[in-house]
Amino acid sequence: MSLKSIVRELKEMRDGIGNVSRGGSEGRRWRSRTRSHIAPEQAPQLPELPIEQGRWANLPPELLLDMIKRVEESETSWPSRAVVVFCASVCKSWRNITKEIVKTPEQCGRLTFPISLKQPGPRDCAIHCFIRRDPATSTYFLYYGLVPSEHEREKLLLAARKIRRATCTDFLISLASDVFSRASNTYVGKLRSNFIGTKFTIYDSQPPCEGDVQFSSRFSKKVHSKQVSAKAPVCNYSAGTVSYELNVLRTRAPRRMNCIMHSIPISTSLSEIQPSQAPLVLKNKAPRWHEQLQCWCLNFRGRVTVASVKNFQLVAALEPSHNTSSAEQEKVILQFGKIAKDIFTMDYCYPLSAFQAFAICLSSFDTKPVCE
Repeated sequence: MSLKSIVRELKEMRDGIGNVSRGGSEGRRWRSRTRSHIAPEQAPQLPELPIEQGRWANLPPELLLDMIKRVEESETSWPSRAVVVFCASVCKSWRNITKEIVKTPEQCGRLTFPISLKQPGPRDCAIHCFIRRDPATSTYFLYYGLVPSEHEREKLLLAARKIRRATCTDFLISLASDVFSRASNTYVGKLRSNFIGTKFTIYDSQPPCEGDVQFSSRFSKKVHSKQVSAKAPVCNYSAGTVSYELNVLRTRAPRRMNCIMHSIPISTSLSEIQPSQAPLVLKNKAPRWHEQLQCWCLNFRGRVTVASVKNFQLVAALEPSHNTSSAEQEKVILQFGKIAKDIFTMDYCYPLSAFQAFAICLSSFDTKPVCE
């Protein structure tokens, strides 16, 4: 059965699902007769009628599991995943099985729903994305995929607009490509720099946990259904910082950066995120000087092809100990680099999320004359 026929059947089934109203015409006549009279202490009990559900709700669990699994595997587009959503909205049994099949990015390596943007990437591999820059509008677009396609049919994940202010620079991050207002239902967060562009603060529109959080906002509002999370009012909650070291002596060396993420979501649940209280500290991997090329080099494994001061790789800033191997210390958690004019790759993995990785990469686009 094709996906179109499945969707058609789902829509027909959804139209047929509903509860049978109690009482019918007899109940209405009884209520009209007793409306102007004194009712007894115990009203007569009307018989309860069974709730009717569509015929799809009674499918054998094994057949239902196999069918939804096939639908989920075939729907790889972002962000709608409409057929998967239809499966989850059919009835309770369909919803439970869909939640078992549809996993977080940490488990399946895919970005399924908008909430996936705030969940960590996979542990054993990286999620490949790329960023397209529009210098005319100071806008940056994050797409899902290895490289840009010829027909420009990439799936947009996030977009950011750079706004210069008197004392700082803001990158407003949104789910939409052309709406960046904090009052919109697509607002995700922002990145703000200090005056000289050496320190950036990542602000999330949603708090990382239920406890005390630092936030900065002139207002708060309830979250629209299209936003990433609907559990808290929209504010600017401090989620992390990105710092660039000053190059006072103006030595010939690449940028040096450090990142601190205040909390890392560690839940594997589709509907809820439990954050880790320990902050994640990242540092850029030191490049080596290539004598023949006369430049600093890093092994991007073919994902970066153009030399740029913006290129970097981030690894965990771990203290050397007997519990940490050299492979763990050298594991690249986020890499970012140039492949063409105004096109950059962004690959990230656990424990960073797509939103955190995008915000860190945006900091590289700001001018930093005192750091290089």
